[in-house]
Amino acid sequence: MGLYQNFSSVRFLISFMHSVVENFNPELIIFICAFAMIAVAAQRFGKLFTQIRLPHITGMLIAGMIAGPFVLKMIPKAAVEQIHFINEICLAFIAFAAGAELYLKELRNRFISITWNTFGQLVITFTFCSICIFLTSAYIPFLKEFSLENRIAVALLAGTIFVARSPSSAIAIINEMRAKGPFSQTAMGVTVLIDVLVITLFAICYSVSEALVNGDKVGGGFLLILVLELIISFGIGWLLGKTLDLIVSLKINIRYKAPLILVAGYSIYLFSYFIRDVSDHYLGYDILLEPLLICIIGSFHVTNFSRYRAEFLNIIERMAPSIYVAFFTLTGLSVSLDVLLSVWPIALSWFLIRLVGLMAGGLVGGSLAKDPWKFRMIGWMPYITQAGVALGLTTIVAREFNVWGEQFAAVIIGAIVINEFLGPPLFKWSIALVGEAHKRGETKENQRDVIIFGLESQSLALARQLQDQDWRVKIATRGLNFEKSEASDLDIRLIQNLDLEAMEALDAKNAAAIVTLLKDEENYKICEIAYENYGTKDLIVRLNDRLNFERFHELGALIVEPATAIVSLLDHYVRSPMATSLLLGQEKNQDTMDLEVQNANLHGIALRDLRFPSDIIILSVKRAGQMLISHGYTRLRLGDILTVVGSKESLENVSLRFESINK
Repeated sequence: MGLYQNFSSVRFLISFMHSVVENFNPELIIFICAFAMIAVAAQRFGKLFTQIRLPHITGMLIAGMIAGPFVLKMIPKAAVEQIHFINEICLAFIAFAAGAELYLKELRNRFISITWNTFGQLVITFTFCSICIFLTSAYIPFLKEFSLENRIAVALLAGTIFVARSPSSAIAIINEMRAKGPFSQTAMGVTVLIDVLVITLFAICYSVSEALVNGDKVGGGFLLILVLELIISFGIGWLLGKTLDLIVSLKINIRYKAPLILVAGYSIYLFSYFIRDVSDHYLGYDILLEPLLICIIGSFHVTNFSRYRAEFLNIIERMAPSIYVAFFTLTGLSVSLDVLLSVWPIALSWFLIRLVGLMAGGLVGGSLAKDPWKFRMIGWMPYITQAGVALGLTTIVAREFNVWGEQFAAVIIGAIVINEFLGPPLFKWSIALVGEAHKRGETKENQRDVIIFGLESQSLALARQLQDQDWRVKIATRGLNFEKSEASDLDIRLIQNLDLEAMEALDAKNAAAIVTLLKDEENYKICEIAYENYGTKDLIVRLNDRLNFERFHELGALIVEPATAIVSLLDHYVRSPMATSLLLGQEKNQDTMDLEVQNANLHGIALRDLRFPSDIIILSVKRAGQMLISHGYTRLRLGDILTVVGSKESLENVSLRFESINK
């Protein structure tokens, strides 16, 4: 009997694969190529939205809607169905990205506040939204004719999706505002944690909704099967994590690891379909394994319990732009615009329901966490924005519940678009209200002002060397313990205190760099004032005690430790004397320079295509505060900082090319 069952399983699998081959449509290749061209155009269209301070993904969604079956008709509706597998590949990646954000070590500092605020945003928001949508469902055109079970299913699924957040948007806003403090830390922790928990909640509500719609009884047996499904999902997720470990550990180029990770994610979808069909065939009921939950558990394992975390995150970051373009464009193509236009009032009302739910969740969670009153009142603002996970769950519902799924998806997507417009500015406003925003210094073109705190032989020598390079230097001191004849060529400023008033008198807001050569406590006070009030581009600190390293590092200061600097310098002289001499400017007529890309004509140009003098060498490229591993095919972006070395004459010529042409 057992042998017969095994044979039957194999026969079923062969039959399943045969049906896949039979249903393959040669037109699929054409549809994929057409979609690829639309996606490239959507990416460009999305960039136009960022220029008018609107979300990038909104632009891609709208581009997909325009290119889709209801406007330009560049791709028919049947084709969108055929390339749905692309959506599943993207969803697996989105789950990997969400799991990678849940790094437990980074959530420990405010664990209590994060836990209670997560409870408020998850439980209160879900409960409130689900109840409100159910109570108003009798007045919604596409729901009022349906049964009570269908209306409950819609309420549960909508309430779940409304809990989802957008970690990528939150990270971008926090970086843009240079936010630092308990409110920002809690908001980021809750956002990441909820995107993990919401997928578990969705798996439960999805199973309950399917049972209600199909007329199955939701009793003890159903609950037992649901628990079993979750246990199996967690087990498969752990195995997937081990598989991802194996893929990342392979001694092959990273460009080959990325598609293997996508294949691993998509295989979970294929496996879940296989289990569903087999269980229905042999057991008479479906065993539903949620692929998103499995993928997020696998990613969570790699992020927290694997030594390959760094490389896994690097692969995820590299794949993200292409995956998100494909996903949001395909989502836009899938939207039925005729339905969306007819249900936009419902989308607006559901958005308002979610907004009230977020407010209630923020108030309850903040109160339980005993957060400051201001935090409780505005604790809902960071959580409005939605993106990948919410849209991903919406597409799953639209596909599986075909009776009302299309109308449901149109309403949810309409609400998500509103969230995308209003969420980022409200999050920024909340950060400003709690005083955790830090202005970023706006460096003017050719700004070469520097303030050196401390009067001694090193500061005098540094000032003269910078003046030789056309820097405008001020030396600030609280005691004139020097001979005026020794520094008659320098601008020495006497200050009484190290406070904001003194910094204003020194015109510190216009300084491109501040150098501190005092005691650590005095240096920290100066750096903190500059960080909080000016966002000075470069803070350079001479460290006296190694124990203070982390304090300065948190302010983004560039730290020079005298105890190790000389040893490191001598080490480089021994191993690479010519390069060290070159970087220190000791080679005749040679120097180094940091150049900011301000010329719009250079935006998008590859390094290999720059027409530099033959004696110019590019040492590094820094973008948004991060050093890039650059090569000849690296394309420049406005705001990039290039460190170059070459002759002084060539450096002067090159610097002119990098300046803005709109003077």
